[in-house]
Amino acid sequence: MVPVDGGGGLMRTDLLFDPVDGLDEALAAVDAFDGVLVDGLLRPQPAQVAGLTALADAVAGTPLAARVTEAVEKAVAGAASEDHFVVLAAARTALMGSVHDALTARIGEVTGRPRAAETAPAADGEEHAVNVLAAARAWLCDLARTGWHGIDHDLIAGAAPVVSAMLPDPLLRRQAALLDGFAAELAASCPGTALERVPERRWADLWSRALLLTLPGAARTPAVSPATGRLLPLGVDVQEHATAVQAQVHAVFEPADGAAPRLVRASVSAPKPDTVVGAGLWQLLRPRMSLLAAVGEGRSMELDAMPLTAEGDLLWDDERARAGEAADPFATARVILSTATDPVTAPLDRHPARIAVPVLLEGYAAESADDGTLTFDLAGQRLAVDTDRAPAAGPLTAKAVATSGACVGLLRWDAGEFVLQPVAVETTVRKKTVAVHAGAWAGGTTDKAGARAEKAATDAVTVLRERAGRLLRK
Repeated sequence: MVPVDGGGGLMRTDLLFDPVDGLDEALAAVDAFDGVLVDGLLRPQPAQVAGLTALADAVAGTPLAARVTEAVEKAVAGAASEDHFVVLAAARTALMGSVHDALTARIGEVTGRPRAAETAPAADGEEHAVNVLAAARAWLCDLARTGWHGIDHDLIAGAAPVVSAMLPDPLLRRQAALLDGFAAELAASCPGTALERVPERRWADLWSRALLLTLPGAARTPAVSPATGRLLPLGVDVQEHATAVQAQVHAVFEPADGAAPRLVRASVSAPKPDTVVGAGLWQLLRPRMSLLAAVGEGRSMELDAMPLTAEGDLLWDDERARAGEAADPFATARVILSTATDPVTAPLDRHPARIAVPVLLEGYAAESADDGTLTFDLAGQRLAVDTDRAPAAGPLTAKAVATSGACVGLLRWDAGEFVLQPVAVETTVRKKTVAVHAGAWAGGTTDKAGARAEKAATDAVTVLRERAGRLLRK
């Protein structure tokens, strides 16, 4: 909250609790449209017409207005084409983007950090896989016509050949993963007629994003520039699925040429069997990124012309990095974080769920409720703390957070409010201040609990490899 020593800046945390102008109205229009997709647009009913009209009204006066009005008129008549569905998805995405921009602007007021300048997108490269993208678009439009209550296994099965055709192309892996995961989620909910509750916003998010990613240029490789200098890790965010896992390292990059420090991310992902969980996840990720070992050891890394996008993503290459000196994330946060430049966000990534801004909080009082929820009292205001996001693959626990006096975390926005996801805390153990990090086991550990978990995971992976070897030999 107020990192007063080491040159830290004052954070206006009180602004986290003030209303954001226009936010509720934008989300109400999004919710109205999301309700339209529940029963589909094959034969729109009066309630769906009202939802479509709310979407058109929300973008009135913008460059999208005329095209959205036309798309709404066609959808109301039950005659919407693929182009019209794309326009509706674009309007919804623009509204969520406006919410993202308003929230990130508020966070910028809270942290007082400078923001990187917007850059023009790279020129379109040669278009490819047009037929595959068109097939994906057709399937997504069929979903919109049918609606979530109308889904069945025959409809969802239509995604399988499209995903299979996308996977061999590295430039389409993102679209393939999104489409595959979306289809799997829908298949698990079939038949739609039996659904008691529909995750309206989530499925509309996935639908609109998947549809826009089928457009020409969406698979474009982002423009990069070489990054040479020192990388100082702040913390690790682990995202786990039944069949995949990703670790995203948030860090401060200090350019060797003396330019202003920047906030950056480095991500690594891997497919996984559902039996590998907990500390075993690091065994899948560790060989793919040397940065994880540096995080576990509490070290910086020296980068040499590492590709870096304008959005702050390092395209990691182990050949362009070497381990540096010891680096304490809390020292980095106290001394450098307040002056680091926040990255810009790519247009299609502007969504409130994507917000994850590193901050340092100190001087708070942690309060636990009877239901187990945790909040930080910041000068009388209570900030929700999301300890459920702490990975089982690390020593950071809700108890450590509840007894902490300083926290490096990711500021997020969820369920209508700002929340904090801790990635590292300073707590007191036997009258000594101890730092506990979510990524402490990333490079291996001698911690007893971590070592036991690693051994169990090693045994599971060994068994799976032996079984896979037998199947291949047969």
